[in-house]
Amino acid sequence: MKTAVIYARYSSERQTEQSIEGQLRVCNDYAERNDLKIVGTYIDRAMTGKNDNRKDFQRMLRDCTKHEWEIVLVYKLDRFSRNKYEMAMHRKTLRDNGVRLISAMENIPDSPEGIILESLLEGMAEYYSAELAQKVRRGQIESLNKGHWLGGQTPYGYKVVDKKLVIDEDQAEVVKYIYRQYAAGVIVKDIIKDLTQKGIFNKGKPFTRSTMYYLLVNEKYSGVFRYNGETYLNICPKLLPDPLYNKVHALMLQNQFGTKSVEVNYLLRGKVYCGYCGHQIIAESGTSMTGVVKRYYKCGGRKANSGCQKKNIRKEDLENLVINVTVEMFQQENNLELIADEIMKIYESKKKEQSVLNLLTSELQETQRSIENLLTAIQQGIITSSTKTRLEELEMKADELKLQISKEQSKLENRISRELIMQYLRTGIKKSAQVLIDWLIDKIVLYDDKIEIFYLYTEKTDPDDCRGFVIRWLIFCFETRHYSKNELNKRVQLIPTWLPLADSNCRHCG
Repeated sequence: MKTAVIYARYSSERQTEQSIEGQLRVCNDYAERNDLKIVGTYIDRAMTGKNDNRKDFQRMLRDCTKHEWEIVLVYKLDRFSRNKYEMAMHRKTLRDNGVRLISAMENIPDSPEGIILESLLEGMAEYYSAELAQKVRRGQIESLNKGHWLGGQTPYGYKVVDKKLVIDEDQAEVVKYIYRQYAAGVIVKDIIKDLTQKGIFNKGKPFTRSTMYYLLVNEKYSGVFRYNGETYLNICPKLLPDPLYNKVHALMLQNQFGTKSVEVNYLLRGKVYCGYCGHQIIAESGTSMTGVVKRYYKCGGRKANSGCQKKNIRKEDLENLVINVTVEMFQQENNLELIADEIMKIYESKKKEQSVLNLLTSELQETQRSIENLLTAIQQGIITSSTKTRLEELEMKADELKLQISKEQSKLENRISRELIMQYLRTGIKKSAQVLIDWLIDKIVLYDDKIEIFYLYTEKTDPDDCRGFVIRWLIFCFETRHYSKNELNKRVQLIPTWLPLADSNCRHCG
């Protein structure tokens, strides 16, 4: 008597345990009729057969190497797999370990004809799976086009009526209140505390931080619903006015990397990096035995115990140092002139290269030659449907290339001036500390004995309208232990390294 194990599976949560019971009953009946001894079962519930990421299936493959049984018995081959490539691979694994796969419901002979029948059944199983997925997707798209909610957890502030989302007025007022509070500068912790004191809960429990942050980034409140890369505007009724939603969205992006702590604003957080390990320098605070709160910048690598020994630096010392050296340097007219001259050199050099424009021009010339060759062939009587199609494609390509060339030429003609650069820098140092840092400083590399500051230049003169290309153009180095204003100019050193133009999109505007 041969030994066998049964493998059973069903695909969907909508199916029940009865599906497993039916498979086991049929397999046990088959075993009894064919003198097989069942020594074990492997069962995967609510698991798809389109891949092999199934717990008991993988356990069965591991156990087959122990040579404790000779047959894997399934209700049908599609229970084993609906992917013909994985089916072939795993059948080989079983076969290499002396194990045979048998279907209780599909009478597959152990002969050359059986190989053809097995392949046919495997292909049909994969076809059924793909067709079912296609039908499901088609049904979902049809439902979305009708404005129906596909199911799942209903967003806070909405309820489902006749398969559609409608605004739950009570919850909607809570959402609006949360957004107004956050837009006014109230931190999440205090918003939760306020709601709890007012007896406003989420599913009978106080709001959590994660739930609150999810509400604050939920695009559905603006009326936008995204599914499989497509955008639908008929699923979620707009719950918030655009100005309020956009303001909170901008604040969430601004605070994404922790530009503000709960109690105090760390001006440089998100811009400082460790010169030794490359990790971002993060904001930290601690309370002394006397109850005094001390704030400082600390290497994230050191905090994560990566072995970095970068020393901490007091918040006020680092921020004052960066601001003071920036203001001191840009107040000196000779420094402004030197910086402006170097930026103009880079700009003129970049303009002369015109690499993108040259490539586009070369491609246009090649396309026009191809068009001329086709026109010559047509004049000689060589006219086919493919000739006409190809000519239309080339003419469309030529038009598109001309448009791109025009855009590139416009960029090159939109010159910056030396005076504009100097005005930008003069204006930047007159702004508030936070605006100065956001407007002029790209990043800071921090060592124990020196600092490297990378400054920004953009072609716009208004920090609120910073769209345009950005030039990383300057590095300053100075000893961090020298903080006096008199010593500052002696310690500042302009490194003769001028970095090339960065990407054409502003880092602030994306």
